[in-house]
Amino acid sequence: MADENNFEAPLVDLRRRIEELEGYPEGSGHEAELDRLRGALDKKAREVFGKLTPWQTTLVARHFDRPYTLDYIDHLMEDWVEIHGDRSYADDPAIVGGLATFRGRSVAVIGHQKGRGTKERIFRNFGQPRPEGYRKALRIFKMAEKFNLPVLTLIDTPGAYPGIGAEERGQAEAIARNLIEMAALRVPIIVTVTGEGGSGGALALGVGNRVFMLEYSIYSVISPEGCAAILWKDQDRKAEAASALRLTASDLNRLGVIDAVIPEPIGGAHADHHAACQRVGDILEQALNELSEATAEELIAERHHKFSALGAFEER
Repeated sequence: MADENNFEAPLVDLRRRIEELEGYPEGSGHEAELDRLRGALDKKAREVFGKLTPWQTTLVARHFDRPYTLDYIDHLMEDWVEIHGDRSYADDPAIVGGLATFRGRSVAVIGHQKGRGTKERIFRNFGQPRPEGYRKALRIFKMAEKFNLPVLTLIDTPGAYPGIGAEERGQAEAIARNLIEMAALRVPIIVTVTGEGGSGGALALGVGNRVFMLEYSIYSVISPEGCAAILWKDQDRKAEAASALRLTASDLNRLGVIDAVIPEPIGGAHADHHAACQRVGDILEQALNELSEATAEELIAERHHKFSALGAFEER
């Protein structure tokens, strides 16, 4: 399992050596070696990422340096105005949301935010929302409907926070309410799984007219560790569970759970934030163009049809 967990080690070493050479002054004779290392990195990254197992894909989806919601907003949005609080209990930093301009369109944007560094991760609760986070999202959904704004959601969470306080304040009801309200929202909803899509904590932002996943993201009813603990009472079988869960973007695209897979830069989104954000932006713009002429009734009917069809099968 050690090798499977450390598959990126050769890439990290190459990136470190490239960064060292990039710090040298121009004309110092290092350019040929820098070009050679860049070529080696490109070749090695294609080799490594071309044969990831589902468990390795899970590790990439959880990478601490993948772009988070605020990174996508920074790269793609203008006139960002963040909205805080659920007007009932508190503000939840694990979900960020607000209004912005995206390539000439006014939109509402809502997504999970895990945070970087120990202090921010604790502040963001590691991207695990409490009920007030989902109620803040619902407040923004309703605002978007009132002003006829498309909704863009970005999913990246291990799941809803399972603490006692969250349960006391109605965690399950808050998630269920979002599912009901999103299903009937009278504006376009475009969902993108950017990293880890975990259980109801992800689905509470996941009812959309279009659902996309980044190439190395995951989307599942439970984490591989949780699945292994329940099925086999052994978390060490998490890699086996990851394969059984069919949680990768390619699996879910083949099963019809999502609409498309967004290719990531070579080496994953964490290797090139700008390129990753631009690729997400391009597919969001295309989807918005496709949905812009649809009536509210058509949007709702399409959403109902999409999610009603999930899990359909034929007996032979």
